[in-house]
Amino acid sequence: MRIIGRRHEQKELTRYLQRREADFLVVYGRRRVGKTFLLREFFRNDIVFEATGMAEGRMADQLQNFSAAIRRQGGAGLTPTADWFTAFENLRDLTAAAATPARGKKVIFLDEMPWMNTPRSRFLSALEHFWNSWASAQPDILLVVCGSATSWLMKNLLKNRRGLHHRVTGRLVLQPFTLGECEEFCSELGLPLTRKRILDAYMIFGGVPFYLRLLRPDLSLEQNIDELCFRPGAPLADELSELYHSLFAHAENYLAVVAALTRRSKGLTREEIIAATGLTAGGGVTTVLNDLETCGFTRTYHDFTKPKQGAYHQLVDPFTIFALRYLTDRRPDGTVWLDGIDSPERQVWSGYAFERACLLHIDQIKAALGITGVSTHLTAWRSMTTDPGAQIDLIIDRRDQTINLCEMKYSGAPYVIDKAYAMALRTKRAAFQAETGTKKDLHVTMVTTFGVVQGKNDDAVTSQVTMDDLFR
Repeated sequence: MRIIGRRHEQKELTRYLQRREADFLVVYGRRRVGKTFLLREFFRNDIVFEATGMAEGRMADQLQNFSAAIRRQGGAGLTPTADWFTAFENLRDLTAAAATPARGKKVIFLDEMPWMNTPRSRFLSALEHFWNSWASAQPDILLVVCGSATSWLMKNLLKNRRGLHHRVTGRLVLQPFTLGECEEFCSELGLPLTRKRILDAYMIFGGVPFYLRLLRPDLSLEQNIDELCFRPGAPLADELSELYHSLFAHAENYLAVVAALTRRSKGLTREEIIAATGLTAGGGVTTVLNDLETCGFTRTYHDFTKPKQGAYHQLVDPFTIFALRYLTDRRPDGTVWLDGIDSPERQVWSGYAFERACLLHIDQIKAALGITGVSTHLTAWRSMTTDPGAQIDLIIDRRDQTINLCEMKYSGAPYVIDKAYAMALRTKRAAFQAETGTKKDLHVTMVTTFGVVQGKNDDAVTSQVTMDDLFR
């Protein structure tokens, strides 16, 4: 299969290939997001050595696996490996003897590298010596290390204060697909899904390629969700726990934070998270919050009227939201998703999930509004005095003296603005202007699936963004 999307990532990888100096690149991201596929395919003709760590393997297992990779890739006559220092000496000899590929860099690819670092193995010390004593002086070397264990990579490589301090020359975070990339991927897989159905799948699985690959073309989306999540033995029934444990040490702290965040749609401040989870106020909670945002599970924003006060941390990862809502506290069997297709609960959840999908496509919303090149600041607002209960979950505060107050509505048909809702929009706009005292132009922007029905009440809306815009 060809590489889908990933245009920015491919541009960055090309840049490292073209640099005439040694590079140490760390690639990370959530599990099953496609890191290994991207790197193998992109560097297909540049890799001179590749090895993959073994999940839960002992030191002897990791060394044996590494040595077998050395032998398979041209190092059959090298010294038998008894420790990691010898293993990296063998890697040095193998790499030095390899011919330089056409694009000019010899790529050493160590996949799932955190698994190689078993207790008391001195793996990191051997890696440091390999890089500092030889590889860093070779202008044709590109060392690419990859893994899902984000907290390990951050602590031991990106924030290393010992032998690898400031030795990493680049980092690349691989995020899930956008809606447009999901559409391209579904077409490649032969999935007969309309854009609306792809959006519905995204609201559950996000843009994680592995999850989308599990969808069967002979089943409806609802049938697929029941098969993957709700039937006995469903392959994704325990995915939430496995996902977080693969990414983070002390995963229970991360799960506690996202569980607290899912109970408050607007998000929580750092202090509120500490109170809700019982985590200490020290550096631990800061690490958790930074890691969650780095991996794309959360976003931070400020209230429009309190820009200098504490940021809100808001859960935006579709699969985490879905799993915490439907897969954690109850394990129903059968046709759960199919049976609840028209239930009021599903309608409420769909509106919430659509809002999160929109928040993950801010660039597309800005493009639809024609403000891609305009400097903007994203905030939200909750009325405290003028109109209690009124809120705006997405505010695009623009440098051209304009503010877009975004209303996000999910529906299966063009959205009808009735008299009551038109009045609510006008009241909310007036409350925002009165409470904030802003002098900027205020545009009410509707973000919907199929647009707004033209009628006598649509003058309450200044601009529109549709589902098709989110796919661009």
